Amino acid sequence: MAAYLCPPAVIHGEHAVETSQIVAEVRDRYPHAAWAPRIDGIAAGTGIETRGWMLPLETAVAPGDGGGLRDVGTGPAQAALARDGFTQQDVDRVIAALEAIPGPQTVQERTAPAWEAVQSYGERAARGALQIAGLDVADIDCLITSNTTTPALPGLDIALANKLSLRGDVMLLPATQWACIAGTRSLALAADLVAADPDRVVLVVIAEALSTTYQPADDTLESLIVRLLFADTAVAAVVTGRPRRESVLRLDAAWHHTLPGTQDLHRLETRSDGTHFVMDRRGPRAVQETVAAMWEWLRVRYQDHPDSWHPDVLLAHPGGTRVLEYMEQTMPDTWPSGLLDHSRDSYTTGNRGGAAVFDITRRAYDAGQKSGSRAVLYAAAPGLTATALEGEWL
Repeated sequence: MAAYLCPPAVIHGEHAVETSQIVAEVRDRYPHAAWAPRIDGIAAGTGIETRGWMLPLETAVAPGDGGGLRDVGTGPAQAALARDGFTQQDVDRVIAALEAIPGPQTVQERTAPAWEAVQSYGERAARGALQIAGLDVADIDCLITSNTTTPALPGLDIALANKLSLRGDVMLLPATQWACIAGTRSLALAADLVAADPDRVVLVVIAEALSTTYQPADDTLESLIVRLLFADTAVAAVVTGRPRRESVLRLDAAWHHTLPGTQDLHRLETRSDGTHFVMDRRGPRAVQETVAAMWEWLRVRYQDHPDSWHPDVLLAHPGGTRVLEYMEQTMPDTWPSGLLDHSRDSYTTGNRGGAAVFDITRRAYDAGQKSGSRAVLYAAAPGLTATALEGEWL
């Protein structure tokens, strides 16, 4: 396989949102919710104190531009009141009162500014990755993009092709539904592309405004947890078929796994007020099944060295603390401790979805990961599907 990864560029959301701000906003909005007495413990259990968003919290919780009559309009409401015997004066007063009721943001009101931010952050990450790799936009032969929470057509690939002024013959490969698996799966795809043509240069850009799943009108426990988990991030990296002076990780093998019948455990639903991320409590256990399958893949791959082989660093998308705990519990006892330190460090500032593995890889690079370290990259996403890669730090 032999693909070579340059250090990723990581652009965090510039608006710091404290967990205490979210707790205060939700407690004020739903003081009598069944979970309200437990909200402090739930928030502390995430282990996240702050996260970066592309847009401020005030934007997420603001009412829509239309009032309480936006869906039906004032005309039908006036006619209905007049038929019921209201005087014109009473009709005018009722209409004014209804129009003053704040309504939720529409999908367009919520998504449009986030989509603009995703494009801007994606461009910044792309330019950063090219600078890190010592390359120019003219050197790019293929662009792989992923952004799940702000779907658009044309998408991020076309937006970046224009913003970066890419060559007209660059292969554009958008993947809008990869979600949390975007980091590992984009690298696996890039590795296949450079294996077919070692002179090919692939640029990967992942930009996610996960804060768009913060839905003020949703009072479910699952929605509370979603509010507390997600961060906004754009990442980018260059993959080549031949080693470069800037290369930091050689990717040697990829593995894919999908669990049948698990498509409803995690999902995005588009409703009148925007995108909702829905979670099932069975989800972590299903993710654990993919982890067990990954360990088996590695066991078979290194069955000739059962007592001597182990990864030196595990760059795993931290979908939640339970997943990381399970990964540690199921590792062989002979493996060294601390393999997930960079993953845990990344998670303390939020779940970054598809951008997480690149962020974790960057943290390992910044920490001075030793040359020759054996690395495993892993992520799972709604579906439920997983992709892992194995390689060596250069």
